[in-house]
Amino acid sequence: MTTQPLSIKEKIGYSLGDLSANLVFQTLITYLAYFYTDIYGLNADDATAIIFFVGTAAAIGFNPIIGALADRTNSKWGKFRPWILWTALPLGVTSVLAFTTPDFSYSGKVIYAVVTYTLLLLLYAGSNLPYSALSGVITGDMKERNSISAYRFVAVMFAQFFVQVFMLPIIMYAGDGDKALGIEITMTWLAVIGTILLLITFITTKERIVPTQEQSSSLLEDIKDLIKNIPWVIMLTITTLLFITLSMKGGAYVYYFENYVSENSLSNFISPILDFLSNIGINFFGNDPVSAGFGLFNAGGIIFMIAGISLSKMLADKYGKRNVFGVFLFISTLFILVFYILSPDSINLIFGAQIFHGFFYGITIPLLWAMIADVADYSEWKNNRRATAIIFSAMMVGLKLGLSIGGALVASVLGSYGYVPNSVGEQTESAILGTKMLVSIFPSIPFLVAAALLFFYVIDKKMEEKIEKDLLKKRKS
Repeated sequence: MTTQPLSIKEKIGYSLGDLSANLVFQTLITYLAYFYTDIYGLNADDATAIIFFVGTAAAIGFNPIIGALADRTNSKWGKFRPWILWTALPLGVTSVLAFTTPDFSYSGKVIYAVVTYTLLLLLYAGSNLPYSALSGVITGDMKERNSISAYRFVAVMFAQFFVQVFMLPIIMYAGDGDKALGIEITMTWLAVIGTILLLITFITTKERIVPTQEQSSSLLEDIKDLIKNIPWVIMLTITTLLFITLSMKGGAYVYYFENYVSENSLSNFISPILDFLSNIGINFFGNDPVSAGFGLFNAGGIIFMIAGISLSKMLADKYGKRNVFGVFLFISTLFILVFYILSPDSINLIFGAQIFHGFFYGITIPLLWAMIADVADYSEWKNNRRATAIIFSAMMVGLKLGLSIGGALVASVLGSYGYVPNSVGEQTESAILGTKMLVSIFPSIPFLVAAALLFFYVIDKKMEEKIEKDLLKKRKS
């Protein structure tokens, strides 16, 4: 039965795969541009080129190939679980190599960055794309799918919390002030943990929806189905837009805190918080107000994001994924825009805007991948053929494109505004304005466009229920 309730063990086991993936992915969003410019030593133009061109080529080239291969994989473990097993260790090793700083010449560093970033994106696609597609075949029950998505994205938030709150202080501590050594040590431990988590996901999950021979199709037929699938086109575009924003503002916050936010005001604001944490035995953040403030700023947003995630399933079950997604995506965008008018000394408002943005955006987080799984059901419902992985691969193209475009925009915009790496306190007014624009106006635009596109997405709550009912009847017969 594809509608049987899933055990808590399987839901948690599945969610650990995204915890692993996001130890890598959140690091790319938050630190890749900063690593290349301020740790690895590349100039902004070269960092922009590597992030954009390697990322775009990987998104367009790797993901469709992995998707097509995964859909045609047949093993005793299923179609998608084997990929999680095969890529677990290589992904961990490559994630360390991509954040290592070898003593090469400048041109050697550029080549090394291109090679390691390419391998990292290839292995990430080989692991995370089948992992994402797995959610579409674990169960055919829409409510169970909403539930497993909620579990999954609580795990995502834990990974995001670690990377954005603790990672910068850990890097400084592990390297004793040497950021290059610190990030290499930190990534080594994350690679070990991530590999173990992926193996747990492989062991604890099961594929239940298996296409019949009558549903088999050629790659060309799958591609034709995709092109005619309007909900898929909309979700591909929305995914790209969302990750442009997430990558842009996520990668810009560290520059924002180092170059825009008043260090004195920040120190005064967080001192009571640090004193409280110290009194209960948490002395992790050290004495650097910038890294401590950056971590606490992200912590507030993520904690309330998790609170938003906890409401997502209830709201989606009652009002439908599309409606909930659109409303709360729009509201969350308003709290990105407000950063444009906040002064460097308005620390309480800066933290407050982050908290409200995190809460309202958190409600939307589980819905994206659940809606993509619904698109796979819609395709099967319309065409009598199921091609789960290639549908998810297209979404991964959007994710990687968004990551590449957003990350490249961080380095490119900073360069165009005259940012000089490793010159904290010495940036021009233009460069400081660029950091502010990257966390306010620029990232708001893709979110607003994505919210508008949801008006054209036809899979509302009524259609969800009809598709689920029709497919269940077809599978039983």
